Amino acid sequence: MDNLAQYVSEHPWLVAMAVVAALLVIVFEIRARRDAFAAVSPQDLIRLQNQGGIVLDLRSSTDYAAGHIGSARDFDSAQILTAHETLRKYKEKPVIVYCESGSTGASAARVLSGQGFTQAYNLRGGLEAWRADNLPLALGAEAAAGKGKR
Repeated sequence: MDNLAQYVSEHPWLVAMAVVAALLVIVFEIRARRDAFAAVSPQDLIRLQNQGGIVLDLRSSTDYAAGHIGSARDFDSAQILTAHETLRKYKEKPVIVYCESGSTGASAARVLSGQGFTQAYNLRGGLEAWRADNLPLALGAEAAAGKGKR
């Protein structure tokens, strides 16, 4: 133990950098685990959608209109807090949420799970992952029609 104290006193910058590196690793791991909550791949999303699941786009209406996953509903992220009322019939069915990168979707999936949705999922990587797999996006008039349908 005397050697450790001597090392720390002789090399404070090395010790400080090691502590900072360890903290960065811990923060990275916490973020990765937080964002991976109930995450599904784009292929899993398609499978769940074919099993009667609902897909919710948590991005802004403008982003939704510019391109969204086919049959996804425009669902403002603030509405997640009252989803147990508006999406009551989907409590036992797959509910898949996505945002642009996946971080908001992970939080929304956690909230849905807390509200009693038994199959709440997040699209891992968000719409960026969907685009990276070269999967199609729906555009246009569906955006206005999807806003009012719940």
